[in-house]
Amino acid sequence: MADSGAFDLDQYLTHIGWEGERRPDLGTLRGVHLAHMRGIPFENLDALRRTAPSLELPDLMAKLVHSRRGGYCYEQNTLLTAALRALGFGVTLLAARVVVGADRIESRPRTHMALLVEVPGDPRPYLADVGFGAIGALLEPVPVVVGGEFEGAGRRHRLVQVPRRGPLELLVLQAYDGGGDDGNGAWQPQYAFTLEPFEHVDFDVINWHIATNPRSPFTQRLFVQRVTADRHLLFHGRVLTETRADGGVSERELTDEGEVRRLLDEEFGIEAPDGMKLLS
Repeated sequence: MADSGAFDLDQYLTHIGWEGERRPDLGTLRGVHLAHMRGIPFENLDALRRTAPSLELPDLMAKLVHSRRGGYCYEQNTLLTAALRALGFGVTLLAARVVVGADRIESRPRTHMALLVEVPGDPRPYLADVGFGAIGALLEPVPVVVGGEFEGAGRRHRLVQVPRRGPLELLVLQAYDGGGDDGNGAWQPQYAFTLEPFEHVDFDVINWHIATNPRSPFTQRLFVQRVTADRHLLFHGRVLTETRADGGVSERELTDEGEVRRLLDEEFGIEAPDGMKLLS
């Protein structure tokens, strides 16, 4: 990651709309995390063009803060790391296996970036993650405690431990799916991880692989996500899914490039590059 001098905390906090305290405490961690989730959209436009986005802080500031763009996990969580460290938190990078829809944890590679955050004076580390492009994403950090259930900004999560070979515990983040109108909710696995530290150079390699490999899902179809106080918007491929705070869900398919471009502009706050093909 580039020198932290390339990061401007004032500009970042203004962009995400955070006007609260700047102390390295739990309230600030939760508030900044939620503001980032609501302030910067998730998107994979660079990867869709088979271009690995830069993870250098000047480029992240230019794209995610000063332009009408967003990013995916490596960009989002690298930017949050810089902000949290500037605020006085300790941050360790983690690599996770996304297991949404997987039959076995081992069938998925470690390609997702998450963060382990240390709050001064708090004996518990926290899992933070502003780059998970799914309805099960964390809106606020959760303590790394097995067996508890945590609510943050209306979403419920928990961490469970699962058996594995090796000396490190394998933890799975689960999100509670309320079940819609039938009310038959269930805990759904999101991603699995250990507390082994990873470095930015590791994610330089992973980022290049995910953004350029023709078999990567991010090079095949558009993923865009936006979170507000009352709804979650996800555009995946050709389908726009709106999940409201009351649990209601609606979907519609878009088939026109111009309509998709307008959707990105008006609903997600994203200005797509001129001439780019958006529909797969």
